[in-house]
Amino acid sequence: MERYRNTIEFEVYGNYALFSDPVTRVGGEKSTYHIPTYEALKGITESVYWKPTLRWTVDAVRVMNPIQTETKGIRPIGYNGGNELAYYTYLKDVRYQVRAHFEFNLNHPELEDDRNEHKHHNIAKRMVQRGGRRDVFLGTRECQAFVEPCVFGEGESFYDKMPGETAYGFMYHGITYADEAVLPEEQNKMTVNFWRPVMKQGGIIEFLRPEECPHKRFIKKMERRIFGKGNFTGLQEFDEQEVAD
Repeated sequence: MERYRNTIEFEVYGNYALFSDPVTRVGGEKSTYHIPTYEALKGITESVYWKPTLRWTVDAVRVMNPIQTETKGIRPIGYNGGNELAYYTYLKDVRYQVRAHFEFNLNHPELEDDRNEHKHHNIAKRMVQRGGRRDVFLGTRECQAFVEPCVFGEGESFYDKMPGETAYGFMYHGITYADEAVLPEEQNKMTVNFWRPVMKQGGIIEFLRPEECPHKRFIKKMERRIFGKGNFTGLQEFDEQEVAD
């Protein structure tokens, strides 16, 4: 597994998690996947540090705790008012190691002056040490999580001695928005990606990049956002001490 020079590694953990295909979240019952989705981990990484200049790629996740679920009776607010009893199935007592790296988002040529790899990497590592810049959630807002630095692969995982591999079948990977589209056919569109993940010994799942996912569904046309004065603050929001080694 390749380790990029602008990689960050962190551990994220919480009491509960709910990872699911957003199509199944319209209402009624909700049930989690047994493993985190790429989209959820990318959102956590962006909560640690994000600028539109960057495009985060999640390279791998390592499942540290045993996979176990818990079902709760919930009374969500209905679309027509009131509420009804629904059952949500969560993962409980979760802990993951995450490895991710960033690349510059070439869909934003207006941000070219903010492309300083070294400084962005230094800030990202500092934000990992601080537990992230924004609140962190494991799939849904009610599943609060915490972030701390780690070395990916160190420490004991429940799955270190797992024989063979575990395939999870056809699964939601994430969404590619127009801002981060790489493939020509995905430009100016919202695209949902699917794949077939495999967990290897040690609890490690190596992710395909979004553009590499073999199954895609184009949802709608979408224009990328233009950043500039009034809606963008780049590296200048940090002092020199924060961006230095």
